[in-house]
Amino acid sequence: MNMKHPTIKKQVFEFIIRNGLVSKAALMDKMTVTSTSLSRLLEELLTDGLILASELGLSTGGRKPILYRVNPDHRAVFGLEISRFSSSIGLYDLNLKPLSFERWKMDEKMTPEALVAKITKLAEQMLMDCGIDREKVIGIGIGAVGPLSREDGIMLKPRYFPAEGWSNVPICEWLEQRLGLTALLDNGANTAIIGEHWALRNEEVKHMLYVHAGVGLRTSMIASGQIVRGAVDMEGSFGQMIIQTDGPRLGDEGNYGALEALVSIPALEKKIRSQLKLGRASSLSGIPPEQVQFDALQKAYRAKDAFITEQFLQTATYLGIGIANLINILHPEAVILGGPLVNAHKSIYDTVIQVARSNIYYSPQYEPKFTQGQLTEDAVTAGAALMLLQEWELN
Repeated sequence: MNMKHPTIKKQVFEFIIRNGLVSKAALMDKMTVTSTSLSRLLEELLTDGLILASELGLSTGGRKPILYRVNPDHRAVFGLEISRFSSSIGLYDLNLKPLSFERWKMDEKMTPEALVAKITKLAEQMLMDCGIDREKVIGIGIGAVGPLSREDGIMLKPRYFPAEGWSNVPICEWLEQRLGLTALLDNGANTAIIGEHWALRNEEVKHMLYVHAGVGLRTSMIASGQIVRGAVDMEGSFGQMIIQTDGPRLGDEGNYGALEALVSIPALEKKIRSQLKLGRASSLSGIPPEQVQFDALQKAYRAKDAFITEQFLQTATYLGIGIANLINILHPEAVILGGPLVNAHKSIYDTVIQVARSNIYYSPQYEPKFTQGQLTEDAVTAGAALMLLQEWELN
């Protein structure tokens, strides 16, 4: 796959994808191209089978204008999420409509080799079930837990996977060999925001912040419609923001007083286990503290366990402060919050937003829109497919 700057032909194609039904006049307003050249490009796209021109627009007198739309069945693309709790794969048409989708839990048996074998089997079954030839598939986009090397297609040293072996995994090379398809890797926060930005395309949001709170803290940012990238993979950097000087440390690495030590599933489990060992009253007191997992914490919260509620809302407060810090630096128009911690209960999400809003410096003149997103838990997978589609160079 060639990663060159998109050609005018590709820009025309992408504009049609994003806008659905498009007239030549609408394209002329957006493209720096002559009418003759645009007609030629549209004819090429029609001949290639990438677009259709089967619908007519409203006339203002004279002939009705032709409206162009993407041919969704011309090609297909896979999107893949690799995460700690669960992973998923989807097969999408050119309108990013899911043709087939599968999600599964990650456990101690799901080594990288086992995962690749599962993905290969699922992908081949999806193509067979949907009647799609492999030659029609553009490739597979991957949104994975970082840190990673996007350029080399390698997952470097992600933490907290249930299975062994998740270090320096050349995931793109392995999948390309097994599937015979081009593979492209990025961190899941980036593919999620690509997907959510696509879902909100009619609102023309130019500056967007995405925050995922779960086993770790993952963030991404779109500015002026483009992903913001640093010199290294930035996915987990939000978790290293220092909130409490000389505060706790999560595990044996990272900053002391970092946000991830106060706001993450491992941090929440660690704190609650410690308090239960000291005899803190809770509906979970009958469970050995070392066996208390996040699923049990969610159930206790929903059952209005006073101690567990206190811990969740304290976590939500710290997360709100961290998000306010990001907002005060980046000033996004929209903030999308996701992940198991935020999605555990609406009251947790509401608390995060309330705390964040109360600490925005320019409020009330400036206030971003908060949302849990349109694609929610499917954002990483759909965004990974879209990422690959955006990189695809038309012949």
